Formats: sequence, C-alpha cells, structure tokens
Amino acid sequence: MLPVMVTDMGAGRHPRRGRSLEMLAGRRLEYVRLGHAFVLSFAGGGQVLAETAIQLATPGAGRIVAEPGDHPSDALATLLGDEVVAARTGDVGELLLTFTSGAELLICPHADVESWAVTSPDGFLIVCLAGGETATWGEQ
Repeated sequence: MLPVMVTDMGAGRHPRRGRSLEMLAGRRLEYVRLGHAFVLSFAGGGQVLAETAIQLATPGAGRIVAEPGDHPSDALATLLGDEVVAARTGDVGELLLTFTSGAELLICPHADVESWAVTSPDGFLIVCLAGGETATWGEQ
C-alpha cells in the first residue's frame, strides 16, 4: 500500500459525520488506474484515490471486493463511462459513490492507514485518515 502522507498544514479535521461530495455528481468515469493504489479519474478532473479494498455492487453481478496490490482485480473497469449520481461520506468515514447504472462503490475506513482521498481540479481535497476521521483542504 502506498501511504498518502497527509500533514496537518491548513487541514480542517472533521469527526465522523457524513457529508455530500457534490463535485463528483454528474461526472463520468474516464479512466481507472490499477496497482498498489486505485485511481479513478472523472471528466472535469476529479479523482478518487483508494489505498484499501473497494466493494463494488452491480445490478445482476452482485458484490465484488477489489484490493489494490500486485495483482488487482480489473472489476472497476466495468464502471468506465458510467456517471456518478451521488457521492458522500458516511458517519464512520466510508466513501460511497452511486452510478447511473445502479452500481455502488464503497470504500471503508481502515484502522491503521489512510484509506481514500477525493480531489477536485479547484484544489479541494478530502482524505479519510486512519480510523475514519476526515481532513479537508480548500472549498468544495
């Protein structure tokens, strides 16, 4: 796993509480990079970085768990071209993306490492710190 290495420079830390990530809504998934971290890049420049397991639920295909590493699953590629309907964090630090196809992507927090991050082209960054607390930089 590649550490994201977040420092506290100007970060607004937030206890575990859900929030909408509206900047991803309406964005189409343009490419997925697989490896020791997953990078999902959306039209308009937004990205999701995942350094822990991702749960993908798709209509008709059930639930798949994809883990980053030397031999990651390419199941996330099934979302290419799909558009985000809603994106939000949950009360325990999870990230949930819902797509127009009905697919849902869930990244749960990890007790020991930063599990996910979301960036936007205008400089907004939200990171799920170890244990599920989130830190944000910039304005959404």
